[in-house]
Amino acid sequence: MPGRRIPTSETAEPLALGLESFSLREDSGDEATKGKTELKKELGLLEGVAIILGIIIGSGIFISPKGVLQETGSVGMSLTVWVLCGLLSMIGALCYAELGTSIPKSGGDYAYINTAFGSLPSFLFLWDANLIFVPTTNAIMGLTFAKYVIQPFFPDCNIPDSAVRLIAALSITFLTFINCWNVRLTTKLQDAFMVTKIGALLIVIIAGMVHLFMGNTQNFNNAFEGTSTEPGQIAVSFYSGIFSYAGWNYLNFMTEELKNPFVNLPRAIYISLPVVTLVYVLANVAYLAVLTPTALLASDAIAVTFADKLLSYGSWIMPILVALSAFGGLSVHIMTSSRLCFVGARQGHFPDCLALINYKCNTPTTSLVFLGLLSLMYLCTTDIYSLIEYASFVESMFILCSVAGLLYLRWKCPDMERPIKVNIIVPIVFLMICGFLVFLPLYVRPLEVGMGILITASGIPAYLICIYWKDKPAIITRALESLTIGSQQLFFSVKGD
Repeated sequence: MPGRRIPTSETAEPLALGLESFSLREDSGDEATKGKTELKKELGLLEGVAIILGIIIGSGIFISPKGVLQETGSVGMSLTVWVLCGLLSMIGALCYAELGTSIPKSGGDYAYINTAFGSLPSFLFLWDANLIFVPTTNAIMGLTFAKYVIQPFFPDCNIPDSAVRLIAALSITFLTFINCWNVRLTTKLQDAFMVTKIGALLIVIIAGMVHLFMGNTQNFNNAFEGTSTEPGQIAVSFYSGIFSYAGWNYLNFMTEELKNPFVNLPRAIYISLPVVTLVYVLANVAYLAVLTPTALLASDAIAVTFADKLLSYGSWIMPILVALSAFGGLSVHIMTSSRLCFVGARQGHFPDCLALINYKCNTPTTSLVFLGLLSLMYLCTTDIYSLIEYASFVESMFILCSVAGLLYLRWKCPDMERPIKVNIIVPIVFLMICGFLVFLPLYVRPLEVGMGILITASGIPAYLICIYWKDKPAIITRALESLTIGSQQLFFSVKGD
């Protein structure tokens, strides 16, 4: 947004910052980057895989099976949806590998939509991302963590909503602080949380498969009996599945912090997605081998109900592992999504204060704090499934736009350098499936879909007033200047080089 020029690390104004002098941290061994305040290239292939797995395997697999089964109406169809969601994610990942290497900028979908379709569509994506699906996803993960943490203390009664909200708020606040402090610390924590994620799922899969191979196959008899024949409901069922797979495109938000992104970005995607799909399908088979559809639908903490029925005295470990899994997913989601806000502000689509980098920690502190506050607002409800439908519709709509941008750039800019170029059939198929998922739920979930469309449309006047209108009144300009200077002073931040 227009306003006073933010000082860079080399020309920072001591008066504006409220500091007499400072020295910048020099993390990189590269002479070209010493003395600069910028987002460092600290993420290799292992960290890239850990980030994707960390976001995808978060809270979704422990809550979404209920949503999928509820909409599909049968065990067989619910497993089919899980397989198809995995295949859809892999097809989408192929498209994003081309987009990420052809347009090697942080910000993911924002950068791709901006390159293909221009300023207004990319602003609407940024508007929706920061008002809907980023803070909503943070809230879902925080609530899942809170519910699993507190579940053992209320074994025979309802969990108090106020306690769940408080724990979720504390987790979001704490992890926002950690992300503001150090990127490396966040990725190291993520590596540790991966053990708990895989541990929880391995317990579910191994225990469930042993139970199944002992001859307990009755839950799979007449597996497709009761399947919903309503296309809109089937489309809605994909939303819960897609939410569990969500995150396969989030490493694209951090392209500028990835070492050798042309190689490591596609490799990280290709390694992660098949692993996740296999694990998710096996986990759902395990759930349904132990729990009847009725029992699964009645549970708000599926993994705990599973453990209580099958593991007896060892069931206490399950809520701990699931809670840590959700906690790790929340941490890495906060880290990656803040880069989207940061890049949008750097391009002038959000206030300048959100494009600042803390000169001591080299993290986008103001963007992290901003998204943290928005995430706390979404804790006004503890209905996780409504939040999932609300966020998934809008996110699917813009993924549709990004892949449409790939096809548009193939036509408009055929000579663009494309280190990875997928077969043209891949984005066309993905576009058709996404179109089905976006438009069919319009009459099944009119309130959730309508609210998503309404918030998206509200971004148009916001764009006209804040971006398109260049000659703003002096009072608005001064307010933006004060906000920028105040943010610099409060968060010890300057504009990156």
